[in-house]
Amino acid sequence: MKNQVLGRQGEQVAADFLLRHGYEICARNFRVPVGEIDIIARQGDVLAFVEVKTRRGTRYGTPAQAVNFHKQKKIIQTACWFLRQKHLEDKCFCRFDVIEVYALPENKWRIHHLTGAFEQ
Repeated sequence: MKNQVLGRQGEQVAADFLLRHGYEICARNFRVPVGEIDIIARQGDVLAFVEVKTRRGTRYGTPAQAVNFHKQKKIIQTACWFLRQKHLEDKCFCRFDVIEVYALPENKWRIHHLTGAFEQ
């Protein structure tokens, strides 16, 4: 399975996970010139900007470790762009999450949701 296909499947698994846990999906693959956010979801008065990382294992570290300072900065800039576009600045509590999706044998998945994985 190619990495792009695996990544898309992981994002769908993460979106389904969020829906099962009471989140409303506001946007997927939100792109602007400064970057992209995989999923933007709301639960109550919290808006979560979610980076999804899908891996087959931890040979090269955990998926969350791939969300380095440079990637975090791009996600934060993109989130600010989203908030400005939707006129939500100072109108909701925001947080940055990472969802690790592990592809297991037999088309199974393991999910680890890190809420508040990093801050602005």
